Amino acid sequence: MIQDSTLLITVTGRDTPGIAASLASVIAARGASLLDIEQVAVQGQLTLCLHLSGADAAMLDALRSSAGDQGLTVRLDTLQPAAPSAPPRRIAITALGSPLEARHIAAITRTLAAHGANITGMDRLSGVDLSALELRADVPGGQSGVESLTHTLLDLALESELDLAVQPWGLLRRGMRLCAMDMDSTLVQVEVIDELARLHGVGDQVARITADAMAGGLDYEASLRLRVSLLEGLDARAVAIVADQLPLTDGAELLVSTLKHLGYTTAVISGGFDVAARRVQQRLGLDHAHSNTLEVADGRLTGRVLEPIVTPQRKVELLRSIAAAEGIDLSQTIAIGDGANDLQMIEAAGLGIAFHAKPRLRSAADTALTAGGLDRVLYLLGIGARDLAAWQHGV
Repeated sequence: MIQDSTLLITVTGRDTPGIAASLASVIAARGASLLDIEQVAVQGQLTLCLHLSGADAAMLDALRSSAGDQGLTVRLDTLQPAAPSAPPRRIAITALGSPLEARHIAAITRTLAAHGANITGMDRLSGVDLSALELRADVPGGQSGVESLTHTLLDLALESELDLAVQPWGLLRRGMRLCAMDMDSTLVQVEVIDELARLHGVGDQVARITADAMAGGLDYEASLRLRVSLLEGLDARAVAIVADQLPLTDGAELLVSTLKHLGYTTAVISGGFDVAARRVQQRLGLDHAHSNTLEVADGRLTGRVLEPIVTPQRKVELLRSIAAAEGIDLSQTIAIGDGANDLQMIEAAGLGIAFHAKPRLRSAADTALTAGGLDRVLYLLGIGARDLAAWQHGV
């Protein structure tokens, strides 16, 4: 019997059914204690790790024999008891590229090593191509260690033109229950007010004001009133026509349908207009829709917006109100937006995502998606292409 130590047995070779069963049966028959077990298979090649105590020479011979019969190799490592220390913080890092290349992986893993972080697992989230990868790592140094690593990784993302998200690994990440999304340039590809302005012949004027407001250069409420005033006299039917023709953002339907399948409450909280928001709500099956209402008189827009206006602060209030009504803690909410008027909502949510956003919002959000469609949000939740394929095929 091997005393005062434990054994790590690493088994490698071609993956076939029954390997774990045969080895576990040998361990059970010989009376050793199985302390831990972990397995990964990549392209049909298996690595199976077994952490044992109480292993004797006869049992090890039996394990080697069983593994050899299946064409596997066995490595034994003796482990000494570790000195007590503060537990590391475990994080999940989601890396998104188009595609991810070896240089990207090298840069990410070098950064982790430089911060003393130990990688405990990696999983490809994307389909055939390697464009989405989740890494799990243990980070020393408590919360300050995590914050320092996160800062360095986000700098790396900017330098390498990657999207990198760092989140705590644990139950909360799996416990998100509400997703609130902006509409203009988030759920739909355009700014509705810009489309209306073009129809009314004031497109350039409104577009300039919109760009300044979304970049944070103008007070949002004042800019909204100014832009809407330029729409005075527009036939109200034009709003419905534009709403019916709005192009949804790539991946919006897959994101929402998947979240609904998982039991999420979904909402659009928009500084845009209610006719469009209700139409998007119907098309996507969203649970809630909140937006501004344009005043109409004699079938034409008056150039005014009815109270209450959905300001940045109002967006936060609506997020809190929906969460409270649904019995959801604010830490279990996701907020997605693209402009400065989404900043407060994104900061208040448990997970704030800047989607193809302006620099000011990217710097304030928990993570940013700078490329691809809205379905990439699913990667941030640890939902991979294989999960989606299994669901869509009823597996």
